[in-house]
Formats: sequence, C-alpha cells, structure tokens
Amino acid sequence: MDLLLAFVDIILHLDRHLAALIADYGVWIYAILFLIVFCETGLVVTPFLPGDSLLFATGALAATGAMDPVLLGGLLILASFTGDNTNYWIGRVVGPKVFSRPESRFLNRKHLDQTHRFYERHGGKAVILARFFPIIRTFAPFVAGVGTMLYPRFLAFSLVGGVAWVGGLVGGGYFFGNIPIVKQNFTLVVFGIIFLSLMPAVVGFLRHRRGA
Repeated sequence: MDLLLAFVDIILHLDRHLAALIADYGVWIYAILFLIVFCETGLVVTPFLPGDSLLFATGALAATGAMDPVLLGGLLILASFTGDNTNYWIGRVVGPKVFSRPESRFLNRKHLDQTHRFYERHGGKAVILARFFPIIRTFAPFVAGVGTMLYPRFLAFSLVGGVAWVGGLVGGGYFFGNIPIVKQNFTLVVFGIIFLSLMPAVVGFLRHRRGA
C-alpha cells in the first residue's frame, strides 16, 4: 500500500519530484526521462509508467531554464520512437511462436491473421492515435508486430505519432505550464490530462457495449 501511495504521489506532483531529480542528478535527468518514456512505450509490462503528464511537466520545467527544451524534446521523441519499434519487434518475433501453438484456445493462427488484416487496413491510424491513449500506446506496437504489419509502414506512422505526442505535450507544458493559474493548480491539471487521455477509450468501450 505504501508503494502504491508513493507512486500516486509521484504522478500527482510530478513537477516537484522532477525538480528534486534535476537538483540531485543534474544532466543525468535526461537519461532518466529517456528510460521512463522508452519503457512506457517499449515494454508491455510497464504500461503504468507516467506518460502524458510526465511530458507536460518536463515541458513546464524546461520553460524555467531547468532543462534544454530542444535537447529534451529530441531525446524524448527518440525514446518514444525506439521504444515503439522495440515493442513492435518483440511482438513480431515472439508473437508468431506463441500464436502457432495448435493447442491454444485463444492464441491461435486465426486470431493472428485477423490482427494482420486489421493493421493492414487501419494500422496507420491505429499506431498514431494509440500514442495519445495511456496503456493502449504500450500494447499497440506489440499487436502491430504480432500481426506482422509491414515494417516500413509502421516505421513511418510510429515516427509521426511520436513527434505529435511528444511535441504536443512537451510544447504544451513549455508554453502553458508556468502560467500562474496552471502552476498553482498543477495537480488538477495532471488529473485533467489523465482524464482527457482516458476519455476516448471509455467512450469507445461504452459504444462497443451498447452495440453488443
């Protein structure tokens, strides 16, 4: 329980914790942020790591001069891009081996072929939009790899999605994060970012339930 409360505190007060990390680690903060974003997008076992709120908070701190905004943005785009592609290749290498087991009831070749057809038809849009949905962005590249989406196509959409996601949120934090009302209510802003990120997934789920 203590660990969970500590994690929630970090999420809700990212600005304070990041400022403390900068003071403690100096330029190593760039490596720490790179690793967090890489793991959140590149490893299917770490979808709980902060993404949207972290990018916004780093942008706000960069605006104060604590970090170089150009270096920060470039490294985080690289982290999201390499993480996405690592996740894709994990799915592509591991997925077919798992799905080829004939005794598996759910993980079968038919499901793999359906995934492949889905990504060939809608894959580009799915890869880009998934960037803006927590948890979904962690699994989307893995599923694209499992479905053997054409890699050049995935590569292009992954880059566009990464630039839009990192650029939009870091830029938003840089230009708006230090406005007095935002700075004074940063916890509420974080809640708002999380809420807006989850809303499309919730609406989609409710529509699916109603259709079913």
